[in-house]
Amino acid sequence: MGSLALSFLSGCKNYLDQVPDDVITVDDIFKSKANTDKFLANIYNTLPNELAQRFVGTGNAGPWTAASDEAKYTWDFNYANNMTASVWSNTDGTIADIYKSYYQGIRNATYFMQEIDNANPVEVTSVMKSTYKAEARALRALYYFYLIRSYGPVVLIGDQVLDFTAPIADLKLSRTPFDQCVDYIVTELDEAYKDLPYIPNNSEYGRITKGVVKAYKVEALMLKASPLFNGNLDYAGVKNLDGTALFSATEDKQKWNDAAVAAQEFITEFVPSYYSLYQESNSDPFLAAYLSCRNVMTVDWNKEWIFARSNSGNNTQYDRTPKHVGFPSAAQGGGALGATQSMVDAYFTKDGLSIADDEGYKDNGFSNFKAPYDVAERRTFNMYVNREPRFYVGITYSGSYWLNQANSSTAVISLFNKSGNSGRSQSTSDVTPTGYTVRKNVASNGNTRGALMLRLANIYLDYIEALNEFSPNDPDILKYLNIIRKRAGIIGYGEGSLAAPVGQSVMREVIRKERRVELAFENARYFDTRRWKIAETTDNGPVYGLNLDVDGDDFFKKTLIETRVFKKRDYLFPIPNNEVLKNENMIQNLNW
Repeated sequence: MGSLALSFLSGCKNYLDQVPDDVITVDDIFKSKANTDKFLANIYNTLPNELAQRFVGTGNAGPWTAASDEAKYTWDFNYANNMTASVWSNTDGTIADIYKSYYQGIRNATYFMQEIDNANPVEVTSVMKSTYKAEARALRALYYFYLIRSYGPVVLIGDQVLDFTAPIADLKLSRTPFDQCVDYIVTELDEAYKDLPYIPNNSEYGRITKGVVKAYKVEALMLKASPLFNGNLDYAGVKNLDGTALFSATEDKQKWNDAAVAAQEFITEFVPSYYSLYQESNSDPFLAAYLSCRNVMTVDWNKEWIFARSNSGNNTQYDRTPKHVGFPSAAQGGGALGATQSMVDAYFTKDGLSIADDEGYKDNGFSNFKAPYDVAERRTFNMYVNREPRFYVGITYSGSYWLNQANSSTAVISLFNKSGNSGRSQSTSDVTPTGYTVRKNVASNGNTRGALMLRLANIYLDYIEALNEFSPNDPDILKYLNIIRKRAGIIGYGEGSLAAPVGQSVMREVIRKERRVELAFENARYFDTRRWKIAETTDNGPVYGLNLDVDGDDFFKKTLIETRVFKKRDYLFPIPNNEVLKNENMIQNLNW
């Protein structure tokens, strides 16, 4: 290995907060604590920055939000548009770059683990060595997790640093069956747990802790238990050349129990001592719920955050801020990430009911209504009146009071109709594609900040989903479901006039609806519809928004935006074509 260029991140509070400024040789890495820290930070740098999804692949950012049924980008260059039309290819650079990047992170982590014991003992103590090694081990496991949730079974290299001078035959490795991949990830996370702290040393938020590895253990086991990977007969014929099946063709309900037990163990050990649902206080319960669900995303390292990528570049702010022509620049953005009508409709009403079940819900006409973030009543389309707090967190609709008024002398109101300040007459590029923009996770400014990856509400929802699949009468299902709903400011099931769901299948749909709303625009929905094996329905066919080509009340008519195409092959990313061409043992995914 000649020399290694270190791209590293550091800081007072955030471990990952530096910029590359030097190149050092391999022999120098472990001579000092400073260089050892830099190399470890370089391994952390492979973590995906999901605040950069405008440019899929940059910083390993995924296409997850706009490639799901939640949203769409106006900008054609966004890779999600290729995916939703099913015109992506196994030869695409984006597919290869993400795959390659995670394997580079895996290789660097393995090398670090092999060499850290030789670090300068004067500056790098034995405790540091064991902790650093555990961090590298956990990161390696995470990178495998990110690979398998997108590509399915991958090649497990274990503790080897492959010698690229070895005979080619020794480098032509086969994919490891999916269940074995998950088992390896879980074992590695459990091993890393032993030497990790509960709280990051020196407040270096973004470093791996005990809670992080135990939470991702739950995530990995949820994948293993889900229908896409647990008894999916579509994949029964995907086998290595020696006949080894890469997917389980027989459903095993015990896998759900494994995930439920892992989630329960996490809750028992870490809640509330280390993590708890984020709560804001206010004399108005509705406003308190709104602030809680909004600020949990933007208050860095609050107690609900389990893991995030620290101090990350933030394209999200511009993408989700409407254009607002005529207003101060601090209030202006591109506004090109639009929420779909189906996502708008997924939110509950203020009474905690689906819109189809609430007799008071109207999708026509207007009322004077004051949103929780507003300072006055405004003429509001009835579709947006009296919805639950999370709706106002997640969706910017035409007529919304903007979050950042930027000292404007007149109120900054987002108007998406054709000649509105954020309508198509202002721009054909920096404009919503649907008549809405995504509002969630918009902060007070576009500065670098934590890119949230996993929070406690996600683990609660994992827990009740797994319980319902294995032990559907367990009282914890309703308990934790209602904990989520009450923080969100809506009534719990089985309370007041809202009946508790009866039966496993009914509860399954209730949990899925709650998960869709609670984790909206947090990169969960894409993977959920795929692991549940329902994307052929949710991600296929017509997508609706509003009529962007008109002014007046006709703007609010539901309008076909595009027709999406989803094929069975699209459940998984393809293995990059170059990997298959140079290695006959590398079996491609179904229909790629």
